[in-house]
Amino acid sequence: MPVIAFPAESKPGEKRCSLMPVNVKAYKLLGADVCIQSGIGAAINIQDGDYQASGAEVIASRDELLKKADIVLSLHKLTADEISLLKPEALIVSYLDPFNEPAFVDQLCAANITAISMEMIPRISRCQKMDALSSQASLAGYVMIMQAVNTLDSVLPMMMTPAGTLKPAKVFVIGAGVAGLQAIATAKRLGASVTAFDTRSVVAEQVQSLGAKFLDIDLGQTGETGQGYAQALTPEQMQIQQREQAKCIADSDIVITTAQLFGRKPPQLIDDATIAMMKPGSVIVDMAAETGGNVAGSVPGETVIKHGVSLVGTGNWANGVAKHATQMYASNLYNLISEFWSKDNNRFELDIEDEVQSGCIITHQGKVVNKMIKSFYEQANNQQEKA
Repeated sequence: MPVIAFPAESKPGEKRCSLMPVNVKAYKLLGADVCIQSGIGAAINIQDGDYQASGAEVIASRDELLKKADIVLSLHKLTADEISLLKPEALIVSYLDPFNEPAFVDQLCAANITAISMEMIPRISRCQKMDALSSQASLAGYVMIMQAVNTLDSVLPMMMTPAGTLKPAKVFVIGAGVAGLQAIATAKRLGASVTAFDTRSVVAEQVQSLGAKFLDIDLGQTGETGQGYAQALTPEQMQIQQREQAKCIADSDIVITTAQLFGRKPPQLIDDATIAMMKPGSVIVDMAAETGGNVAGSVPGETVIKHGVSLVGTGNWANGVAKHATQMYASNLYNLISEFWSKDNNRFELDIEDEVQSGCIITHQGKVVNKMIKSFYEQANNQQEKA
């Protein structure tokens, strides 16, 4: 039987993992043996015995686990040293960050490892059940609002008390993708007055359906990519957006920024002058702080004060609700594996011509096979040669 291995996450502070006990039974029904590293679920209070009761083998040694694996499923990518422990032609599935990790991708090719990047799962209807970016972003939207609430020095809902009426807090969400929509919904449930903006005017109806106002800014021609991501704005359009949204930002108690461009540095949406316009005690949560930031002065992994405004850039948002984040990510992984599992051959069937696999397989048979990543590397190399 093929062995599917689940190592514990080694990134400092990470509580999530890639497997719940209920998933063990599902993988076993496919026809696979399931091996886990001891302690994989400890951070979310799931004991090794819970996995064993579902049919998993517990292995104490991480190295032994990886040497035994035909397929390795994890949240974060393995280290370079760990790749060298794998069998040739083994399959690894995790977040790989292939745009920013060309040296790691080269090593995967050299080791003849087939690698699937979870952030590259195509955003098509067939893939919704395996779309980890969306599942984790939805939880991130919730967590960002809760962090903002815990940082703000006032309440969100309107309260009528014998001591007087407390006005509802004003929340402004920039970006109405999966994370933004969940932030809007959460803030509304907590009683805030919510306004949102997105460069894609097509999402205005979704924003309004959640009970929020949509800030209409005329940017001219905008749109979204084939995978549903917002297209990058021109410098002129960015200036218009920043100017028109500044008044709304200044009037808000909480601002949530969620603008991220796939494979590129995120745009700066809020400059220092706009932060200075906000009321002291206000809060900005910068979802993109770890990858470059939407907000001037936000610091990855930290909360800092600027002009009396708290800039929250703690990142790894879904980790704040690690148990449910694990449940969703583990389901995404299982749905991916089961989609392409051949019961006749009792294995994961690779087909790089399939529309799903062609989008998310990065390396196979010693080569970079993903067209987008391959083109990105070629352009980067050409620019270096010209320089």
